[in-house]
Amino acid sequence: MVDFAGLQAAVKEHLETDSSIECIEVEGENLEAAISEAATLLGVPLRYIEYEIVDKQSSFFGIGKDFCKIRANKRKNVIIEDKLEDTEIGVDETEAYDVPVNVDGDVFVQRRQDGVYIKITKPRGSGEYASRSKAMQVLNKRSVILPDTNVLADLLKYPTDKYERVADFKNIAASDTAAVVNLDEQEMKAFIYVTAPKAGGRDFTYEEYFKLLQTSGVVYGIDEEYLQKFADTPVYREKICVASGKLPVDGQNTYIEYFFETEPGRVRLSENTDGKINFKELNIIQNVLKDEKLAEIHPAEKGETGLTVTGHTLQAQNGKDFPVTLGKNVRFSDDNRLILADINGQVVMSNGKINVESVYTIDGSVNLKTGNILFLGNVIVNGNVEEGFSVKASGNIEVCGLVDKASLIAEGDIIVRQGITGKKGELISAGRSVWAKFIENSDVKSGSMVIVSDGILNSTIDAENSIVCQGKRAAIIGGRLRACEEINAKSLGSPSGNTETVCEVGIEPKKKSRLEELTAKSKELTADFDGISSNLKTLANIRQQREALPEDKELYFQELIETRQKLAAELTKVNNEINEIMQFLQSIPLVGRVSASTLIYPGVIVKIRDFKNVINREFKASTFILENGVIRAVKYIEPGSVAQQKAVEK
Repeated sequence: MVDFAGLQAAVKEHLETDSSIECIEVEGENLEAAISEAATLLGVPLRYIEYEIVDKQSSFFGIGKDFCKIRANKRKNVIIEDKLEDTEIGVDETEAYDVPVNVDGDVFVQRRQDGVYIKITKPRGSGEYASRSKAMQVLNKRSVILPDTNVLADLLKYPTDKYERVADFKNIAASDTAAVVNLDEQEMKAFIYVTAPKAGGRDFTYEEYFKLLQTSGVVYGIDEEYLQKFADTPVYREKICVASGKLPVDGQNTYIEYFFETEPGRVRLSENTDGKINFKELNIIQNVLKDEKLAEIHPAEKGETGLTVTGHTLQAQNGKDFPVTLGKNVRFSDDNRLILADINGQVVMSNGKINVESVYTIDGSVNLKTGNILFLGNVIVNGNVEEGFSVKASGNIEVCGLVDKASLIAEGDIIVRQGITGKKGELISAGRSVWAKFIENSDVKSGSMVIVSDGILNSTIDAENSIVCQGKRAAIIGGRLRACEEINAKSLGSPSGNTETVCEVGIEPKKKSRLEELTAKSKELTADFDGISSNLKTLANIRQQREALPEDKELYFQELIETRQKLAAELTKVNNEINEIMQFLQSIPLVGRVSASTLIYPGVIVKIRDFKNVINREFKASTFILENGVIRAVKYIEPGSVAQQKAVEK
């Protein structure tokens, strides 16, 4: 059995060793495009292409470009012949046609001055040899009687593809075939007009037709293959084109081949896995990576001189060179043939120049008009981010309006001038800090700080450093908030105490989240392990009592042993990671604090490290710290360095 690698190696060896087959390398945006390009260059239909994939790349989340490179050749035993092209002088163009691989042998007869000649061709492929009846039919049509039929039998059995003399012929010169050569006015075409021989007249041979053309001044573009066929089966009393000149081709001016969509704002809709159009993914932004190829400069080319059929030269114009000016954040390659991106960002055309923008600005809101936004840089939204849409950026995201039940994900900061309202499944995540006027019913994760001016309501907030809520209405009511250093607000909790507010500090939120996931997984694995162990114990008891289990039960018994071993290994791995995280959390030097500049209401839950305190009365302007394993209240500490807390503790 041949695997794919073996098949690929065999194809490669075939392509490299068969020197009689033209082999080329072509590129395309996908496999189909590359094969189509190869078929065009080789001048054959798609079905006659053999190929090997040299390189293939796919985009990742829409970043980068699809690409396929193949090595291709024309399939063996395929003959492609072109009809005479009349396009150069305005005659209707005729396309290439396929000649079958299997061709029967044929019979041709010429009456020459010194005798009758017959040519019998060999069959090709699985074609059949020319038959005696066919040969006699051709001879009778030309009124030829053979003196010795054995000669014909030998030629039919051993065809030579050459004319062989088989009989005498008494030529009457006045009855010979006649031919005349005509040229068009531009001497770009040569035509031959032939009349049929009369009784006793002879045919023209290929050599005589060729000589006639030369004596008429035709020295270029003679279709010798067609002329050979014409000599075998001449067409009488028709003007037949047998030679074509070559028109001059002016050189191509300098031009730029772009590898991105140059039409601004063009929508490229994508389909979901179920085949439905996703109108939120409009793909308007064309992200590029640093050093990505944006365009190729094709220099001016020299013109190709033309020739008439009489050999006169036709001059062509050389292409003109035009300078190429670069835009922002792009550069030339070392050979000045390519234009490359200098930074990650959006590639755009502006005043005829290629630019890569590090900031993408949306004048209005993110909605159906813009679709979801994915940008390798900074994004500025001058309006709102509407419900159900998302903005993702490798830099910062700044929203001048409201984020309404939408997702924002940035590797840098997220700044929302108004507020953030969320719902389950939508995430606000920043690699650095999150700044907002208010946060409500949202899931927020920050690699540094979360800074809010008007308040946080019923939200889940994780910050690697601190959560600070400072302003006239800067209250934190409901939800779960976790920070490594501190949580600081004007007030914590609500007067009614009906909404649970959990403030947890002294931990690293990412590690704590991972610890919770692993703990849940450990419980699940332990339950599975115990269940399998119980089943194994039952089967073991049965086997001991009966000395053997039925075949199906024994097989099940062995499967359970194997499954338990895998569960044990996975459980050990999970528990080891749990221990590593717990050791890390214990080693964090920061203790953390929870503060309120005005009031902390009863019912607020304060967690510092592994210690927990449920507030049972109101505290005014207080900060909660951990001291000797006890969470206690001290005088309010302004947001800032934890060093202040250490000073208070002393």
